[in-house]
Amino acid sequence: MRDEEPKPMNIYADFHQRIAAILETIVASGRLPAELDLNRFVVEPPRDASHGDLAANAAMVYAKEAKASFSNPRQLASEIAFALAEDPDVASAEVAGPGFINISLKPDVFGRILRRALELGADFGKGAAKAGGKVNVEYVSANPTGPMHVGHGRGAVFGDALANLLEFAGADVTREYYINDAGAQVDVLARSAHLRYREALGEEIGDIPEGLYPGDYLKSVGATLAARFGDSLVQRPETEWMEPARAAAIEGMMAMIRDDLAALDITHAIFFSERSLTRGEAGDQVAAAIAALRADGLVYEGRLPPPKGQAAEDWEDREQTLFRSTAFGDDVDRPLLKSDGGYTYFASDIAYHKTKIDRGFALLIDVWGADHGGYVSRMRAAVEALSRGKASLDVKLCQLVKLMRAGEPVKMSKRSGDFVTLREVVDEVGRDAVRFMMLFRKNDAPLEFDLSKVIEQSKDNPVFYVQYAHARARSVLRQAHVSIPANKLTTSAFEEAELGLLVDPGELYLVKLVAQFPRVIEAAASAHEPHRLAFYLHELASALHGHWTRGKDQPQLRFLNEEMPNLTIARLALVKVLAGVLSAGLGVLGVSAPDEMR
Repeated sequence: MRDEEPKPMNIYADFHQRIAAILETIVASGRLPAELDLNRFVVEPPRDASHGDLAANAAMVYAKEAKASFSNPRQLASEIAFALAEDPDVASAEVAGPGFINISLKPDVFGRILRRALELGADFGKGAAKAGGKVNVEYVSANPTGPMHVGHGRGAVFGDALANLLEFAGADVTREYYINDAGAQVDVLARSAHLRYREALGEEIGDIPEGLYPGDYLKSVGATLAARFGDSLVQRPETEWMEPARAAAIEGMMAMIRDDLAALDITHAIFFSERSLTRGEAGDQVAAAIAALRADGLVYEGRLPPPKGQAAEDWEDREQTLFRSTAFGDDVDRPLLKSDGGYTYFASDIAYHKTKIDRGFALLIDVWGADHGGYVSRMRAAVEALSRGKASLDVKLCQLVKLMRAGEPVKMSKRSGDFVTLREVVDEVGRDAVRFMMLFRKNDAPLEFDLSKVIEQSKDNPVFYVQYAHARARSVLRQAHVSIPANKLTTSAFEEAELGLLVDPGELYLVKLVAQFPRVIEAAASAHEPHRLAFYLHELASALHGHWTRGKDQPQLRFLNEEMPNLTIARLALVKVLAGVLSAGLGVLGVSAPDEMR
């Protein structure tokens, strides 16, 4: 008989609410302050599985507030544990150490979670849609001066997976690419393209001059210019051919970048041009942003001391237009105009982020390279100032990728001229390997990517190991259809299975890992850390492979056992959920979940 009571999907969030309710009764008794923030404590899996199913640190978190009424955190923990012990879903609640609460649940709780997962199918672990919380994730934003390299790829994969994760958790996400098409590097690109244009017309150009982009990728742009303009740009001065050369070069480079991203199954909803900030229909948006800050008293004319480590005689001491970023935690106020009167990069970035705020985004997430770390504090200050505290900026820095082959550094690419292109790597090892391995380490940690190892079909290759776990689960379900009537293998039949028969420690461990999936999604999305999901999937795959191996030596543990039909159906229900969780998790990471591994 199907359980008719509410079936919590996230058991950790559910018990957080139950403990919060206990704390509310203590608050009502006057022994804890009325303004207690009941979101500060966490309920999570204990580090040691022998300590139970859940661990809560509420008593430790509120130790300071509890001092007046409780002699120590353990006393508060004991009162919470005593109340929890009365909960019909709790087998035991014990106080450990200085005041942690370890909770063991009754077996049927996990059975309900398993049924809930079967009932929800692909929606298991998904968060409810969040009202009013539009999120902008800006990622890649590589200068349009050539093909993407592997370092760009890490930011691209991270940003895309983070956007997927936030959407899965219920957020309204917009994916955005900021085209840096207004700087001096674009003029260099245009000059390089003009040289290739002359080459396309038959001129012998010789070696590419130092300072221009040497890659062969610009030959197609030169051919495009030749087709559009014939030889009419050859004798014209730079002031006349610069604009068409720049436009053609940016168009060609962005087409190439979009194609590179498509190879990783990455698309953006918005491509925002930096040039449009001063040359678009809206007029000079940089000037407007500076004026808005000035109106709030946050822009002034002043002088700055020389940067630390720079001799005073090397510093141009002049009065400048400055943003008062120190009012928002930055260590120095920041210039908005250069000595020639042009806007600083920071001023343009302020205006760009103002457009995001004006478009209604409450949370801005920027994915940058690690070399931009010193820029974070000033940009956060600008967003806080522009939004008057109503929007927040989280900058995620992606460390460098060291490309290897069998332990040796990979040499540079002929196509790009000075680096290995992302497309070359994707074409060699495949999208799945690139995406998973880019996410199998925290974004701010250096990554060593070995082209030989990521295509190995072994347990030492994480992407293969996780994909193989899904394929193995799907294989079990296919085999079941050979010997078991189809009407016993439907979702509704699995929901009616005797899940209490799953008592082997290996099975219970798998069930408890499944129960963690909604919490992993919620926690990873909240922290903006998709690597947590990659780690979880690897742990789940390892547990499935380990239990499978035990079944090879102990036939009574195998998923399919004709002598125990009811237990077999219960085990198949577990396998179906495992396959679903692996598929959903891999999908969030943008990695395929194959039914077979060849």
